[in-house]
Amino acid sequence: MTSVKTLAHYTAPWWLPGGHLQTIWPALYSRRYAQAPAVWRRERWTTPDQDFVDVDFCETVCSDPAKQWVKPLLVLFHGLEGSSGSHYAQAFADWAQLHGCDIAVPHFRGCSGSLNLGPRAYHSGDHEEIHFLLARFKQQADAQKRPGIVAAGVSLGGNALMRWAGEQGQAAQLLVKAVASVCSPLDLMASGKAIGQGFNRQVYTRMFLRTMKPKAMAKLQQHPGLFDAKKLMAATDLYAFDNVFTAPLHGFQNTDDYWRRASALPVMSGIQVPALAVNAANDPFVPACSLPVRKKVSAYVELWQPSHGGHVGFAKGALPGHLKAMPEAVGEWLLQRLK
Repeated sequence: MTSVKTLAHYTAPWWLPGGHLQTIWPALYSRRYAQAPAVWRRERWTTPDQDFVDVDFCETVCSDPAKQWVKPLLVLFHGLEGSSGSHYAQAFADWAQLHGCDIAVPHFRGCSGSLNLGPRAYHSGDHEEIHFLLARFKQQADAQKRPGIVAAGVSLGGNALMRWAGEQGQAAQLLVKAVASVCSPLDLMASGKAIGQGFNRQVYTRMFLRTMKPKAMAKLQQHPGLFDAKKLMAATDLYAFDNVFTAPLHGFQNTDDYWRRASALPVMSGIQVPALAVNAANDPFVPACSLPVRKKVSAYVELWQPSHGGHVGFAKGALPGHLKAMPEAVGEWLLQRLK
């Protein structure tokens, strides 16, 4: 239980001060692997609306073929513009290889390197997509006679996962043994405002829009007339981008409606499966004042809110640091719920 207590009371190394540095440095420079980089195997799944999602698997190999599928499966939902190549996904894959656990990273539509087919992309509250994916994983795991499935979501993926858990209530137990969110913007309105201001706007917003805009324009080529290209290219923050693209393409009236209805926080009181929500208090994207409090979530939800960590950082050790602390703690917590 040492690693669990360590992350719940995580303190950043002396050489890594402040939420911004604790966010940027780990993503770019900290060590992701204790051993060789993960080897991924990809499957393409057809969605109920005849689109597709790409799922990357990293599986530990057993010397006994009869035991190949007796390992648990961790499903990891990535963040905004993330993938199986994201620093946190690679660190989770490294942890999984060391602990005899298989990991799967389903890519939200358009995030696998291949543009999806339909007139849509993905969004922060897409609990219907989460349900389709987890149901498919459960069907596959049952056929393989696995001991169970646990799921984690990072940032956007964590909000969507918690939204799903809250919407499903007790039915969530039919698909997963436990869920966890890491640095997720559970109050999208608060986080959306935060990322649109000051340093956040100049650095993180620009980084996201640098990939989101070209993908949106490629979607417009697929489906002419889907949105106003001039308004999208003029967007300088996520609020404006979501107003033109994300909200209308996914059934929301506008950004305010999207951020309000997609947020997980209002439904976390309905969660009835073991759940862990990890949020650093100095996360530049997620204001501390917006974090869930005990009385607003169900008894199934455990809250870890260390003072340090940034946004999906949690680096430890001497320069350049390593990323083992977060996957070890969250992974251990999840696997304990399989017992």
